Amino acid sequence: MRLDRNTISVGEKLPIKIVQFGEGNFLRAFVDYSFQRLNDETGFQAGIAIVQPIKEGLVHVLDQQDGLYTLFLNGIKDGKPVQEKHLISNIVKGVNPYADFSAYCDLAKVESLQYVISNTTEAGIAFDENDSFAMEPPNSFPAKLVRFLFERFQHFNGDFEKGLTIIPCELINYNADTLKEILVRYSVKWELGNEFTTWLKDANSFHNTLVDRIVPGYPKDDFQSYAEQLDYEDGLMVTAEHYFLWIIEGGAALKEKLPFANIDLDVKIIEDMQPYRTRKVRILNGAHTAMVPFSILFGNTTVRETIENTFTGTFIRKVVFEEIIPTLDMDKKELENFAYAVFDRFRNPYIQHQLSSIALNSISKFKVRVLPSLMGYIEKNDKLPKRLTFSLACLIRFYKGDYAGAKLPVNDGENVVKYFETAWNLPKLTDTVSKILENPDFWGRDLTKIPELTETVALVLQEIEVHGVEEGYRNYASKVMA
Repeated sequence: MRLDRNTISVGEKLPIKIVQFGEGNFLRAFVDYSFQRLNDETGFQAGIAIVQPIKEGLVHVLDQQDGLYTLFLNGIKDGKPVQEKHLISNIVKGVNPYADFSAYCDLAKVESLQYVISNTTEAGIAFDENDSFAMEPPNSFPAKLVRFLFERFQHFNGDFEKGLTIIPCELINYNADTLKEILVRYSVKWELGNEFTTWLKDANSFHNTLVDRIVPGYPKDDFQSYAEQLDYEDGLMVTAEHYFLWIIEGGAALKEKLPFANIDLDVKIIEDMQPYRTRKVRILNGAHTAMVPFSILFGNTTVRETIENTFTGTFIRKVVFEEIIPTLDMDKKELENFAYAVFDRFRNPYIQHQLSSIALNSISKFKVRVLPSLMGYIEKNDKLPKRLTFSLACLIRFYKGDYAGAKLPVNDGENVVKYFETAWNLPKLTDTVSKILENPDFWGRDLTKIPELTETVALVLQEIEVHGVEEGYRNYASKVMA
């Protein structure tokens, strides 16, 4: 049976209160799920309009299913395996601005609209010099959002009551503050006028966030077992763990607008999220990003497989407990307890979290999630961290695109991929490493300035090429410890 509103009883479509930039697995398993709970348990009555943020996307598939899909939550509760399934029905409209820009502009004019939520990856919140107001649509998410807000500003004649609550979920620090700065920059560059710039800054509220839930996504390797649990065909089913944490910076007004305190979902609206952010990004996301290239080159395919393998599991644990946690200025016991919980989540038997699905934009992720730990370790110990340095070398090797005759799941912007291709075509390995490490667009600084890093990364790459990941690591480790 086809999944749509004619075959499934889900009630009337809700009024659009939320415009969501992004239709990927994470948003559907996290944000859309949380508002489904809010609707069901508090009568919040929030419909979501999805905007496809890039040219290739899933809006057309969502439209075919009337915005409906199934979320499976899998994990351990009170020591027992638990699986739940939820039909998510709060997506009421899908818009592809690349196919219908006027529909996108019309969305800005919706009277009931109150919120903008996004997750366009760490690379999404960025200023693109090539974007212009005349483009339909502009390239970047912030430029699209400025066009959207300008349409709303004009339609409602600058009414401050029609400003929106903007809650980005991209995993960069101060994500809302950064987004706001970029929006203002576009407004000035495009000469949209002082009145609009004032409305942009003051009529809209911007809230920094932290999100935490592991979302493997579509269960392609275990599709049949999930499909057998449904009475309908679902091409957008998504899997996730039970664990859920959403930190949103805000005060009493936002708490009143978003009544998450009335349901048993861990949404914290607080004044300062930085302690939560640092802990989560460095340990959970840092472990993910550090393991992906290293573990794929080793031959693993999932996070669980990585953790349960003697070599790769030991490597990642020591990365966290010996090279990440010591760099954090927080209570050590609290950090260790959080790390133990993270590794329990990584071992979730229900979740086959594909390493390839975490590989998207690995360079920008490494910069945000791992590089601060690497730099912090150097600052504290006056030497390179053995395993994080090895992980960095594996990242560089991964971006070569193939290994042992197999194509690697590199998934990044065309400019990043081409840069690596150029670097890997240089005649000397040290030249390749230098060209990659010196690029501030990747790392926010010139990493060749770090003593011994270029030579050490080149040594690791030589060892991997000749001996493979496991033996290469042991040879490298023995040399740097000699």
